[in-house]
Amino acid sequence: GWAAAAVLALLGLTGCLGGAETQTNPGASTPTGTTSNYTGPAPASADVQAFRVYVWENLRAPNRCGQCHVAGGQSPQFVRSDNVNLAYQAALTIVDRDNPGQSQMVTKVAGGHNCWESSTQACASILTTYLTNWLQGGGGGATDVQLFPPPLKDPGATKTFPPASEGAALYAQTVYPVVWSGNSSAPRCERCHSELANTPQQPYFAGADIEVAYEGAKPKMNLTDPATSRLVVRLRDEHHNCWSDCASNAAEVLAAIQAFAGQIPTTEVDPALVLSKALNLTDGIVASGGARYDADTIALYMFKTGQGDTVYDISGVTPALNLTLSGNVDWVGGWGVQVKPSDGVLADGKAQGDATSSDKLRSLIESTGEYSIEAWVVPGNVTQDNANIVSYSGGANLRNFTLGQDMYNYQAFNRTSASADGSADDVLSTDPDAEVLQATLQHVVMTYSPVDGRKIYVNGVLAPDQGDGSTGAGIEGWDDRYALVLGNDVDRQRLWEGVIKLVAIHKTALSDVQVAQNFAAGVGEKFYLLFSVGHIDGVPDNSYVMLTVSQYDSYGYLFSEPTFINLDPTVTPDGVVVRGMRIGMNGKEVAVGQAYAMLDTVISAADYSADPAGRVKLSDVGTVIALEQGPDADEFFLSFEQIGNETNVHVEATPDPLPLGALAAPQTLPAAPTIGLRTFEEINATMAAMTGVDPQESNVKATYQLVRLQMPTVENVEGFLSAHQTGIAQLAIEYCNALVNDGGLRASFFAGFSGFNANVSTAFDAAGQDAVVNALVTHITGQNLETALTPDQVREELFGAADTSLFNKLTAGCGTTVTCDGARTQTILKAMCASTIASAAMLIQ
Repeated sequence: GWAAAAVLALLGLTGCLGGAETQTNPGASTPTGTTSNYTGPAPASADVQAFRVYVWENLRAPNRCGQCHVAGGQSPQFVRSDNVNLAYQAALTIVDRDNPGQSQMVTKVAGGHNCWESSTQACASILTTYLTNWLQGGGGGATDVQLFPPPLKDPGATKTFPPASEGAALYAQTVYPVVWSGNSSAPRCERCHSELANTPQQPYFAGADIEVAYEGAKPKMNLTDPATSRLVVRLRDEHHNCWSDCASNAAEVLAAIQAFAGQIPTTEVDPALVLSKALNLTDGIVASGGARYDADTIALYMFKTGQGDTVYDISGVTPALNLTLSGNVDWVGGWGVQVKPSDGVLADGKAQGDATSSDKLRSLIESTGEYSIEAWVVPGNVTQDNANIVSYSGGANLRNFTLGQDMYNYQAFNRTSASADGSADDVLSTDPDAEVLQATLQHVVMTYSPVDGRKIYVNGVLAPDQGDGSTGAGIEGWDDRYALVLGNDVDRQRLWEGVIKLVAIHKTALSDVQVAQNFAAGVGEKFYLLFSVGHIDGVPDNSYVMLTVSQYDSYGYLFSEPTFINLDPTVTPDGVVVRGMRIGMNGKEVAVGQAYAMLDTVISAADYSADPAGRVKLSDVGTVIALEQGPDADEFFLSFEQIGNETNVHVEATPDPLPLGALAAPQTLPAAPTIGLRTFEEINATMAAMTGVDPQESNVKATYQLVRLQMPTVENVEGFLSAHQTGIAQLAIEYCNALVNDGGLRASFFAGFSGFNANVSTAFDAAGQDAVVNALVTHITGQNLETALTPDQVREELFGAADTSLFNKLTAGCGTTVTCDGARTQTILKAMCASTIASAAMLIQ
């Protein structure tokens, strides 16, 4: 029933996935219940010793493999305690040294055998880490991926989900009435998979909005083979949330999906195309080989599970610091989670560990005195501030460390011996002018050591920053009551919106080379797809065009690094033309994203022989292709305008005729404004240019950081608010304050004005007023413009006879209630400068 299914969902059971493996982890400690009390023969070699340290010690606990695979127990006896050399020999029979993740030891656990976590995927990932640590720590080093021929199949006729305008209506007639009962006393899938459920679980394929429901159901339905649809399998084989008899419920859903698919026309492959063979994503070779540097990783999250409410720490360092998802958080395809703000039902999202497990970070980092925080993230926007991406903290203002976002900047907080009361409020920020943080997939690393202080790297490169004052301060006094949390703070006061695809905590400060290595390794589940082209005339047998393909997110695939290869080492291709390559999916060339359509090259023997691996890279660009049916069902192929001796003239598709009435007179809309506003960063740069004041001047910089969120973020003049003007005025006052306080700047700016230290009446005589007006007109209001303030207008506003003029307001009471000495003169100059620089003359463009 649904209650048992809910328990299973919480356990997060899932199948085995592939992915990039990791390197040695000498920091691994043994699991609870294991003691290093070995008294048998010494390890016979360095490889046996590495096996003992990284595998044997970690698996021989009774709650792991030590219950069965011991001397006198179940074969193979790879954790026997009497002789580690015999255990090593037994392990060799179930380990793939070239691809540890495909070892029988791993696949057995991935299939459900004696997993010590609630997720078989987590156990498989941890086991893979142990094996990789052994094989590389024992001198094996990183291994190359072994390429092998994929299954050969021709691109077939397929069905494609219709757009929402058509598909949602068809879904409402067929599948939706089966998964949604409409009866609150006898609910079906809407008990969970609806945004209105008490505990909503995505996808909302039984939700109230039919278009949202249709989009949520698409990845769960297989149009080509409806019986393999996840909606059917979950009921038929996994007994998930059955509302009566699981077999009959599954049959009902299957019939509905068949009815849905039966009304969708089949797309036939164009016979004129010059085609490669076809592949599904799962036909690819897992892109592994130990490209990452994880020698000192103490917590690692790769988000492979893809379901449930637990993110597993797969570092292999015990205790496992697993995180619990809560609030508005969704799993995304291609490994990752998306943290979102409260939707009115769910609170702001976060992923948080417990304080007890988090304490391993404190103890291990304090032992080295240095550390690194590494993350692959997709910031949701560049307007959020005070947003915590990764934090080891006890509240909004209590932390051991934090990696966060402040608009276009990454920020690093670190508690040291110089921090007060655990606040660690001394921040290192990337340079705002560099705007290194962007709302796209980025690799960010924050490192700390007492010698170098904090550093922030973005996409493998050290980012310009504002300078770190923590150099020389040591790590001490970290609070063991704090917890690791992603995407927020423990009290939900520091929400960060975006997607997190990998997080690693290292107990050392990564070097420039190590950071660059991990950036180059990439992130997420990646496959090498070898599209066979050896059947084409003029192309040698065993030839392939290989692309690196990953599920970029829940909506698309990333294709990159197209490469021509031949798997026969005795063959050297020569004179093979490759021109106009396009990506096809589900029986047709995709409509957008054809980054290789202009490809035009010839594979020569010299180019092929020049590469030690026998590969010729065809392009350095990548492209994203929209997902249609999901990674298990979408079928890919390549088409060519020419490859080898076969050609096909590519003709751009003729657009469909416009529907009747589409050429009716367009609707008359209000005219768009012909003017716009300067945005916050443009305002700052413009004020700096007008006054000559360095925007990095301490008071100016601090004021800008304070008020920039209060200034316009878009150019639309219709969105201008009074709050915007207040922020602009504050920044203008600080710029003019810096200008007038600097003797050299003010003399240059207010040329002809000599009364800076004179009393008001002397300083602002007729000549003084002329000098001030001319200076402001020259530097601020602009010249030779069709519409601009004239000197007379500026004079009237500043020095006019009316009581409302700025000068008269600022000099009222002179000699009686106000002292109008030289200090007052400079104050008046600052006010006149600020009123002009904060006006529409600066703001409008």
